[in-house]
Amino acid sequence: MTRRRSFARFFDPTGARFGIPTWPWRMAPPHLLTFRQLAARGLRPGGQPVVGQVLWNSRRYRKGVRAAYLYDVRLALHKRVPTDRQREALGKALAARRRCPDCGRDAGYVLPRHLGTCLDCADGVTSTRTPLEGRHAA
Repeated sequence: MTRRRSFARFFDPTGARFGIPTWPWRMAPPHLLTFRQLAARGLRPGGQPVVGQVLWNSRRYRKGVRAAYLYDVRLALHKRVPTDRQREALGKALAARRRCPDCGRDAGYVLPRHLGTCLDCADGVTSTRTPLEGRHAA
């Protein structure tokens, strides 16, 4: 499909055909951004509804059309900053996911849920190395 046919297929700024305003790839107005574009600017949608979408052809998916939803940057809010207590709690939670319940050591990686233990305990191997030793050994 040529670029011109794709343009005509996805160009619907009034929303008559798709229900919400729709533009082809790289043709949306500059004040409408995707979620990732907002995040790159340190913003979040802030509860606003989707105001449009960008559609493009893709060979990756069965239907062949992908969509990215658009938000108005003028209504976006700044990202929230976690408090020190929230950061501390998150650090403890992530550390608990790395600690093996069998041997009690920090494995240095998040334990696989299907095993429930570190890889050494799952294999029945008792290891005396620290989690960072031997990772890049040749």
